[in-house]
Amino acid sequence: MRRIQAGSALSAFGLGFTVPYLYVYVAQVRDLGAATAGVVLAVFAMAALVVLPFSGRAIDRRGPVPVLLVASVVAAVGALAMGFASSVPAAVGAAALLGAGTAVLQPALATMIVWCSTPVGRTRAFAMQFFLQNLGLGVGGLIGGLLVDTSRPGSFILLFSIEAAMFLVLAAVVGTVRMPGSPALRGARPSEGGKSGGVRALLGHKAMVQLCVLGFVLFFACYGQFESGLAAYGTEAAGIEPSTLGMALAANTAVIVAAQFLVLKFVERRKRTRVIAAVGLIWTVAWLIAGYAGLGHGSQAMATAAFVSTYALFGLGEAMLSPTVAPLVADLAPESMVGQYNSAFALVKQLALAVGPAVGGPMGAALHGPYIVTFVLFSLGITFLAVRLGRQLTPEQNQPSPAAAKPSKVVARHQPGQAAGQKVELSA
Repeated sequence: MRRIQAGSALSAFGLGFTVPYLYVYVAQVRDLGAATAGVVLAVFAMAALVVLPFSGRAIDRRGPVPVLLVASVVAAVGALAMGFASSVPAAVGAAALLGAGTAVLQPALATMIVWCSTPVGRTRAFAMQFFLQNLGLGVGGLIGGLLVDTSRPGSFILLFSIEAAMFLVLAAVVGTVRMPGSPALRGARPSEGGKSGGVRALLGHKAMVQLCVLGFVLFFACYGQFESGLAAYGTEAAGIEPSTLGMALAANTAVIVAAQFLVLKFVERRKRTRVIAAVGLIWTVAWLIAGYAGLGHGSQAMATAAFVSTYALFGLGEAMLSPTVAPLVADLAPESMVGQYNSAFALVKQLALAVGPAVGGPMGAALHGPYIVTFVLFSLGITFLAVRLGRQLTPEQNQPSPAAAKPSKVVARHQPGQAAGQKVELSA
């Protein structure tokens, strides 16, 4: 598990080097123009949407380690190619490779964590992954900012080379992992049983479908607004200086890093859906504070403080979600479809991150009042959907207890088509 977490942190560290500067690199450093930079970012996102529907079945059939090794190499080639891309076709091709490779890493790593953990330990494992990934992104972005120089293309070649090296280090570290037989997932190895699942089985699983809808709203109302709608709203409606956006994002990361393990005990002692419902209420308050920053009549200093507080509250919600949502996806998955469930949820997240900026950006820039009202309603919708999802889960899925780690004839795993509250009886 330590090697999986270390590899996950290193890949995030590599991404932090380049992701914040990709637009500037393509548009200004390579002088390919803003339109080309937009196309490159769109291709980066679309590549993920193309590969994710197929990655889950590959993970379940071949295992997460081989899939992750291939994805790491593809991402490394894409990063290195981006560093030397001086034409439009080269930049677009590199973005496709980089986007496809990085998209597959997350469900593969998530499946490895599932295979190496019990339902009880899984909560802390995913919390640790989220903490290390945010720390890696933050440190990578900070160091990348010190190295980058828009007047020297060579500095960007260095950044993308470091990113490529981190992906190869991830492959080397995770490639040494031997997946143990987890008592929580006995029989979860790729087998003929994994071929009987697929999209139809997943869509027939009512609780998973509801979780995907909830996940879309979560990512649309938070992550999908960070660098688009909320940033546009802050600068246009609240008069926030562009430099303050960096301060707000730093506050978001700081809260995640500081609060992650402080909220863990709170999360572990409560039902998962109630924690998600509480996040919806916290984000409702965050959007109301953002409304005050842009629509209130306070001083500029108060508006700035309110805007930074909005990002900080989003960070608190993220810290509560990381040990909650990902383990829930794992515990809903049939043993032969863990990879497909993780990939499906990653696809939902990617869709939300694609739609969020497209909807929120124009609204945040021009329709200030409706923008705030819309996302207050979305946040309240998170609470409603979480409470509704709770009715579809077994007690063990909603709040794994230490007893769940002990061998039992009763397996608390919700199969597609199985009604809430029913259990599957297996022989010891």
